[in-house]
Amino acid sequence: MNLEHILNRIPVLEIIGNKDRMISELIFDSRRAVEDALYVAVKGTVSDGHDFIASSIEKGATIIVCENLPIKILEGITYVKVKDATKTLGHLASNFYGNPSDELNLIGITGTNGKTSTTTLLFDIFKTLGFKSALISTVEYRIGDEVIPSTHTTPDVIRLNQILAEAVEAGCEYAFMEVSSHGIHQHRTEGLQFKVAGFTNITHDHLDYHKTFEEYLKTKKRFFDDLNSDAIAITNVDDKNGNVMLQNTKAKKKTYALKTMADFHGKIIEVDFNGMLLNFNGKEFWTTLTGKFNAYNLLLAYSVAVECGFHEDDILPAMSQLTRVNGRFETLKSDGGIFFVVDYAHTPDALENVLDSINEIRTKNERLITVFGCGGDRDTTKRPEMGKIATRKSTLAIITSDNPRTENPGDIIKEIEAGVEPQNFSKYTSIPDRREAIKMAIKFAEPKDIIVVAGKGHETYQEINGVKNHFDDKETIIELARLMSK
Repeated sequence: MNLEHILNRIPVLEIIGNKDRMISELIFDSRRAVEDALYVAVKGTVSDGHDFIASSIEKGATIIVCENLPIKILEGITYVKVKDATKTLGHLASNFYGNPSDELNLIGITGTNGKTSTTTLLFDIFKTLGFKSALISTVEYRIGDEVIPSTHTTPDVIRLNQILAEAVEAGCEYAFMEVSSHGIHQHRTEGLQFKVAGFTNITHDHLDYHKTFEEYLKTKKRFFDDLNSDAIAITNVDDKNGNVMLQNTKAKKKTYALKTMADFHGKIIEVDFNGMLLNFNGKEFWTTLTGKFNAYNLLLAYSVAVECGFHEDDILPAMSQLTRVNGRFETLKSDGGIFFVVDYAHTPDALENVLDSINEIRTKNERLITVFGCGGDRDTTKRPEMGKIATRKSTLAIITSDNPRTENPGDIIKEIEAGVEPQNFSKYTSIPDRREAIKMAIKFAEPKDIIVVAGKGHETYQEINGVKNHFDDKETIIELARLMSK
C-alpha cells in the first residue's frame, strides 16, 4: 500500500522525506520490523516506542510515524509527525486493511460482566438466522466456522483490523466483539465504525489498572462518547450507571431492563437448573440458559438483533436453540448425583450473580459448596468482598488459588479471608492447591449437593510464577468425581 493512501483523512503535523513509498507491513513493535515496514512509535505504559525507532530502521523500516522527531534524521527514511501516535495507529490500521469495519455490521459489547456470553450468544443467534459472522471474544476468535485461539479480550488494533479484513474476505456480514476497558483506554478500537454498542453492567474491577472506579467508569463511557450519529447505543438501565453511558453519545439511544421500564423489557416467568421461561416485550420463549444474569445477557442480545432489523418472530425461535457458553454457568452431574457448576465468575458481582441464581433455584435441602480464588497481580480491592459474598451465600466456601501469577497464593488467600464476617468463620476453609480444593469439595458433598467452581471457566491453564501450567476445572472435576466414586 502507498503511504499517501494510508494517510488518507489522518491529521499530519509534518512529513520529512519521500511521500511516494510503498508499505510492506504496519507495525508498532520494533522487533517485528521488516523491509519497507511502517513503524509507529507508540508511547506505552511500560516503554516508549520512540526509544526503538533506530532499532526498527536497522531491521528494515523505512517509514516512521512519531510524535517527536528523532534528533538525527536519516536519509532514505520518511518521517511522519503526528499529535497522538496511539490514536493515529488505529486509523492507519483501518486504512491499511481497507477499512473493514465500514464493510461489516460491527457490534461491540462492553461492561464488567457478560461481554463474552452476550457476544457469543449473538454470534450463535445470527448463525441460526443464516448469517455468516465473526466473533472476537475472550474465549476465541471466529470467522464463520473457523476458530482462532484468543490472546486478549480486545486484540491490538492492527490484529483487530486484520481479523475484520479476513471476515470481510470470507463473506461475513456481521462481527461481534467484546470491548474491554483496557482496549478502550489503549485506543485499540480507534478508527473502527460500530453499528451497535451494548452495555451490560459495571462493578468494581480492573482497579489495578484504572486506579479508581471513576476512571474505570469514564473509560467505559468513552466507548459510547466516540460513537457516530449513525450508530445505536443500548444500555442496561437496571444498572445504576447504565444511563451514564448515554449522556454524551451522538448515537441513537435505546434501553433494556428486567426491573424498570425500558424499550426492551424482560421478565423471568420460571427458572430451574434446566433453563428459564422468559417474556421479552410480551412474547414468551424457553431457553436452556439459566439465572438472572443470563436473562440480562439474552435481553441485550435480543435488543441488538431487533435494532439490526430482525423481527422478534425470527429472533426468539433462534434464541430458544442457544446452548450455554463455554465456562459460563456450565453444568455437570457426577454418577454419585453431585451437581457441578463451572463459571468464569472472578468479580464480586459475577460471583454473587451465580450464587444468587443457584440459591433462587435450589430447595435448600441441598448444600451449596463454593470453590473460588482471586487472580494475582490484579485488582486487590475485590478480594475481601468476594470472601464475604462466598461465605455469606454458601453452605461452605473453599478458598483456593486462581491464577496467582507472581504473587504468593497464601497472601492472596489471606486478603480474601479478611472479608469473611465473624458469623461465617465456621463456613469456610482454605486450601491453596486448586486440585485439592476441588477434591475436598467432592469429598464433603453428598448426592444432590451443588458445587460451584468459580473463577477460571473456559481457561485451561493456571499461571504460577509466570508459567502457565495445564489446569482445566471441568476436566479436573470429571476426573476426581470418577476416581472418588469408585
